[in-house]
Amino acid sequence: MGDATLKHSTEVHRDFISQVPEYHRVRSLSIAQPDNVAVGTSLAEFWAGIAIEEESESAIKIGIAIHDGTYSVDFAVHRLCLEEDARKDKDSEWVAEHIIAQLDSYRKERVCKILGAGITVDLHRKSPNLCSQLWAELDIVPFVIESNPILPTKQGRERRKALLVDEIADSAARKCLALYAPTKLPRLSIDYQNQVEVDMAGMIHLATIDDYKRSVREPTWRAVQKYIKDVVDRKLRIVFFSATPQGGGVALMRHALVRFLRLHDVDVEWFVPKPRPDVFRVTKNNHNILQGVVPPDVRSTDTELAKIKEWILDNAERYWMGESGPLRAPEDGGADVIIIDDPQMPELIPIAKKFAPNRPVIFRCHIEVRDDLILEEGSAAQHVWQFLWNSIKHADVFLSHPVRSFVPNDVRKEALGWLPATTDWLDGLNKTMADWDLQYYLHVLRQTCQAQCLPQLAYPARGYFTQIARFDPSKGIPDVIKSYARFRELMKDEPKRNVHQLVICGHGSVDDPDGSLIYDQTMNLIHESFPDLAEDIVVVRLGPSDQILNAIMSLSTVALQLSTREGFEVKVSEALHKGKPIIATRAGGIPLQVEHEKSGFLVERGDHEAVAQYLYSLVTDYDLYETMSEYARSHVSDEVHTVGNALSWLYLASSMAGGKSLKPNERWINDLARETAGEPYDDDEPRLPRHLST
Repeated sequence: MGDATLKHSTEVHRDFISQVPEYHRVRSLSIAQPDNVAVGTSLAEFWAGIAIEEESESAIKIGIAIHDGTYSVDFAVHRLCLEEDARKDKDSEWVAEHIIAQLDSYRKERVCKILGAGITVDLHRKSPNLCSQLWAELDIVPFVIESNPILPTKQGRERRKALLVDEIADSAARKCLALYAPTKLPRLSIDYQNQVEVDMAGMIHLATIDDYKRSVREPTWRAVQKYIKDVVDRKLRIVFFSATPQGGGVALMRHALVRFLRLHDVDVEWFVPKPRPDVFRVTKNNHNILQGVVPPDVRSTDTELAKIKEWILDNAERYWMGESGPLRAPEDGGADVIIIDDPQMPELIPIAKKFAPNRPVIFRCHIEVRDDLILEEGSAAQHVWQFLWNSIKHADVFLSHPVRSFVPNDVRKEALGWLPATTDWLDGLNKTMADWDLQYYLHVLRQTCQAQCLPQLAYPARGYFTQIARFDPSKGIPDVIKSYARFRELMKDEPKRNVHQLVICGHGSVDDPDGSLIYDQTMNLIHESFPDLAEDIVVVRLGPSDQILNAIMSLSTVALQLSTREGFEVKVSEALHKGKPIIATRAGGIPLQVEHEKSGFLVERGDHEAVAQYLYSLVTDYDLYETMSEYARSHVSDEVHTVGNALSWLYLASSMAGGKSLKPNERWINDLARETAGEPYDDDEPRLPRHLST
């Protein structure tokens, strides 16, 4: 049999044989009609292994094995012959197209979800775009797996065993499965120096360079390529330090940045300390104190602050100060540029300077620091800031979210630069997913709600609004609920089936002990003050699966971000990128991302009436919604994407490595990078507003 669109013919040597029980066929309707899902059942979850055997330049065998987590349950072997025209065109996509089609058909016929796939090295070389296509089109995490056909004999000598292609595929599936945690997510990999091994030390291949190139505008791409060439040619070693490898915006940005830069052979590393829960309680208190979201009697004592210093010093001595450790001087194998990307770890700055006084050290502060509280004599905020500033003052550059009130007066203007938080359009949080995968993750959400005895989402019978954020005292969750209650009053004459529900959800982080407390306070508020709405407000803490949050945002009608205090909150730009009008507070860096009455609406903190009125307008005025949605989707700046973030960091590394001086003087780092690269912004190119940064 053959397929003209794929430019090859296919011989089926062995096809998948697992049968689909009739009740699965009935359940398959639940994918198209998710309101009829029986939430007590689960879709089968599988892993795949894929291998090839090349017979000639134009003929190969493809083996696909399916594993259920315990044992192999199915496999297929197909022989593909490339047609003459395609051979002349040197078409390299035929293998990937066939595999994608086979796996897509398999999951739909058997109503299952393939979570990950082991791809042999030979197959990856033959079809270098297969991995990124598996991720983008089927939401399958692709691992490139070494296959070793060399087996030892009893005499200890090696012999080559000719494995069949289906056996190699089965081995790849088992190796892939071994890289998963009990949560059915890829394991987080940390090496002996506490270096975060992003994407399982490069085994996971989510995107290609071309994928990233297509995700930004041409001037951004040209500029970043200039700095990549300089940094690679000079063999610069760039090292990031932050507190946690997973959970929260810093970790998300670092995973994405390292992934992108390593595609370009940039020598970039990311280190984290060994976690200590007692220290995380102190650092979270410091965070809340500096933002002013704790009662006045909450303070961090000198003893508690000393714990942080002890913790950082212990990690530095154990992991980062040894031979070729990142804190050592560059001439001793250490980093050429050090970036402290967390206000929990400024104690590393004087240590790094002690090893190499002329090496650039950059400090980035990603939280709001209330300068009014810091100036208050004897305040808890002043006490915490003075402790941090004793180390931060040794940094060469101080980077902040582009909000002037976030920066205490102690910071020298010439050392200050603006750098917003960013996200990644190609990762699990933001990529465009097929309806099949969106409904799978909503199914997972329903099961989570059932397991926690929470209300069920009625989508698609009813729409919903959502706020996706950590359960944090600064995220304005009570305001979200009160605004929704007021919206329901405005809709009191509408049938319930026409009224939107509300979803409040988010991930946790290992250094955030407040999550359970805020969650409990939220549930108490609903049941004590708005019991009549309890069945229509879904408040759920989710595991670390980015795609669940992606699905919730993708299928929502309107996004909310009613923070009372905020850093930048790039979740706002994530919503806009998906074409979701957003209603958000004028807090922190949020107003930089939302164009009022164009891409969304900005409100004052605690203005429940305004939020409710805007929600009412968006669900009752179709033209308003569509106009705002399209504007939001098309006016997101490259600055908030990984490529734009890489541009800024590479500019800093290129400009400062080797002891060179750089004084940002309260400029946007992105502007400096673009101008120095000869790619300044055009007037019509979307970018965050500069006039609001001071």
